[in-house]
Amino acid sequence: MLWWLVTLPVFVVAYIVATQRKRRQLEAFGDSELMAQLMPDASQSRPIVKFSLLMAALVLLIIAAARPQYGQQERTVKRQGIEVMVALDISNSMLAEDVVPNRLDRAKQMLSKMVDNMTDDKVGLVVFAGEAFTQLPITCDYVSAKMFLNTITPNLIPTQGTAIGAALQTAITSFGAIEDEVGRAIILITDGENHEDDAIAVAKKAQEMGIQVFVVGIGKPEGSPIPKPGTNDYFKDRAGQVVVSRLNEEMCQEIAAAGKGAYVRCDNTNTAMRAIEKELERIATAELESTVYADYNEQYQSFVLIALLLLVIDFFIMMRKNHRLSDVFKV
Repeated sequence: MLWWLVTLPVFVVAYIVATQRKRRQLEAFGDSELMAQLMPDASQSRPIVKFSLLMAALVLLIIAAARPQYGQQERTVKRQGIEVMVALDISNSMLAEDVVPNRLDRAKQMLSKMVDNMTDDKVGLVVFAGEAFTQLPITCDYVSAKMFLNTITPNLIPTQGTAIGAALQTAITSFGAIEDEVGRAIILITDGENHEDDAIAVAKKAQEMGIQVFVVGIGKPEGSPIPKPGTNDYFKDRAGQVVVSRLNEEMCQEIAAAGKGAYVRCDNTNTAMRAIEKELERIATAELESTVYADYNEQYQSFVLIALLLLVIDFFIMMRKNHRLSDVFKV
């Protein structure tokens, strides 16, 4: 918005040109001293004053539109909610396009909407393929959650595979100290092609610790080839055959059952999101204490008020002389 300030010299030049043109037009009628006598109420300074007020008001309004801020402060608030860790599969199989636009992007869209609907809950994010790591520690900062979510690609983890058990264990660890009064849940989003570990045993461990495991299966059981990013080709196996990735619903259902949660399949609608949100609402909420950072204090109000004051003053200043004040201010 501050780039609009470069228009000020244009207005000044235009005003000077218009003033000089008007002066030349008056001089064409006759002698300047005679014309001044014929127009005793004409003021030479008042138009300059009014133009200056308008320019000052414009500058202040541009600055206000740029939203000047200062004074960030830290505060502690208490929230009533639950803690949710999302374990998101980002293996290459999530690039399959049996859901639109592909499995990974559809999962990100669903999670983004879920975060938008959160108010007092804490949320964290674990991403996994052949290994797992915490992408976002559990937090109430939903803006950061969506920012991290938007940056997720399969390139984050060079080791390919689908280590669901490692992802669940990482999510459990990310909760920190277990508190009985806080409801906790893990939302696992995957196509269920687990090739690495015993995910069912880890889900059962989570349940024993009071953490419910919900599973969102994404994809279709009949499967789909996996496009190679940036090409028109598909991933192939060592024999040169196109790899077809299929949703393993049986695995997903077993994990959800072991974690005392629920399984839903994600398609091109919002059915899965609504089902998971409904399940989360059943989890007992507790008072969560967290530290958040307040927004910067907005300071545009002062600039707007001063600009309005200048415009009001400009409105009441006439172009003609005020004979009562002319002797004092010479205007």
